[in-house]
Amino acid sequence: MTTRLRPLDVVLPLALLALGAAELATLGTDGWIPSVGLEAVAAAALIFRRFHPAIAVPVSAVALMAIPLTGTQMDEAATPIFFYVLGVYSLGRYLAGRAALITLVLTLGLVLADFGFDPDDNDWTDLVFILSLAIPPFVFGRISRRLAEQSEQLARQSERLRDQAVRAERDRIARELHDVIAHSVSAMVVQTAAAQDLVRSSPDRALTLLESVAETGRRTLAETGRLLHLIRDESDELGLQPAPGVADLPALVEEFRAAGLAVDARLDLPDDPPPGGVDVSAYRVVQEALTNALKHADGSARLSVETEAGALRIRCANRIGPGTGTGSGLGLAGMSERVALLGGTLSQGRTGDRFAIEAVIPLPAAVPR
Repeated sequence: MTTRLRPLDVVLPLALLALGAAELATLGTDGWIPSVGLEAVAAAALIFRRFHPAIAVPVSAVALMAIPLTGTQMDEAATPIFFYVLGVYSLGRYLAGRAALITLVLTLGLVLADFGFDPDDNDWTDLVFILSLAIPPFVFGRISRRLAEQSEQLARQSERLRDQAVRAERDRIARELHDVIAHSVSAMVVQTAAAQDLVRSSPDRALTLLESVAETGRRTLAETGRLLHLIRDESDELGLQPAPGVADLPALVEEFRAAGLAVDARLDLPDDPPPGGVDVSAYRVVQEALTNALKHADGSARLSVETEAGALRIRCANRIGPGTGTGSGLGLAGMSERVALLGGTLSQGRTGDRFAIEAVIPLPAAVPR
């Protein structure tokens, strides 16, 4: 637990002190000024109720129990009850385990001992009254503590799930880029071997092949730069399925239409296939965006893919259907990770009843030949 004071740590005891001082001044009892001083001691102790409840609460209780010594009777002032309730709640909220119950019993013992229970003045109903002021706030404090612990646990679990989603997305990217790079290296080997055979008989053709090898090599190096910190998924080492790309987007759109999503698509695809990493990732971004629309839209979505200013821009927007949840957000986290690895940006958000996703993926400049 943090040791820094929060505004509420100070504001609440000071508010009770101001209320108590006003009440005592209004009553005008003998010794009301020393009574205010004792309430100030109780308030000062309760400022530290989050950090040291086992000390702060009994100190506050002792200060309040000394008020009758100044001439103000406890049945004349009501504000000390609020100090008492705040202290008991703090025991349940901020003190762990059996220490909370032990400190509560100690505090109640001090209060009961000071109260006295003279048979001529008190009966069992007074005991019930004191316990009724202690048990509900203590139980409420325990419930609040439990809920806070569960909230922290859920936050940690959510963070772990997001980390796992990002790692899974990185593994998938690495597997797909592995297929692209493996193809590029194989092509370079074949072209280099062919150039070796032609270098004497047809130098011009050999030079053309070597230029193609150099271009392929430069593109492959650009792809490997994006593999930093990524580990290839060994479960698909053979890579038997070809990696999808932007050329497959019309078929992807038709798949979602067949699944029941009315897609209004405007696909202005580049004339030449983008480099492997961009090609695969653009396809996956569109796939995830349409999957998100299929889950949460009212049955329709607008999709546009276009090339502009040296980048591939993907937009997908849909009206959110009634009764749909917010989702886990893991798919969006994966999309953002994929686009970031390519040096692009992804923005997403809800405006009214519409949800929109926009991704911009830079296209590497053409390599001069």
